Amino acid sequence: MDTPYFIVLVDDHDMIRLGIKNIIEDNPELKVIAELGDALELFDYLNKNAIPDMVILDISMPNMSGIEATRKIKEKYPGIKVLILTIHNDKEYMNRALANGANGYLLKKEAGSELFSAISTIRHGDIYICPLMRQFGS
Repeated sequence: MDTPYFIVLVDDHDMIRLGIKNIIEDNPELKVIAELGDALELFDYLNKNAIPDMVILDISMPNMSGIEATRKIKEKYPGIKVLILTIHNDKEYMNRALANGANGYLLKKEAGSELFSAISTIRHGDIYICPLMRQFGS
């Protein structure tokens, strides 16, 4: 795919955002267009700027969980793909995220090796579940 794929990162930890951005920037087809600290900043951004292709967000954030944010994203911006990037190695979190419209679920400890696979899978219209979570199904 030759067209840039625009991504917004949402995580309340600056170092996580920086690390994920650095990984993403290794792929010239992908472009991080915003880095935000919570879902309230995300919705403010979406109301004022061009809509990204994908939002990568954490579950545990101040003001609003990533699961609730996913539901709201899908209600208001159904074309945006959502990848949950989290520490929560838990079937219930994964099932809730997917039930609320997430297109993928990736554990932070697998992000270094799996991030491009997750983005590519979702970009091509499929649901992505990271290897450590596949044992649970959905």
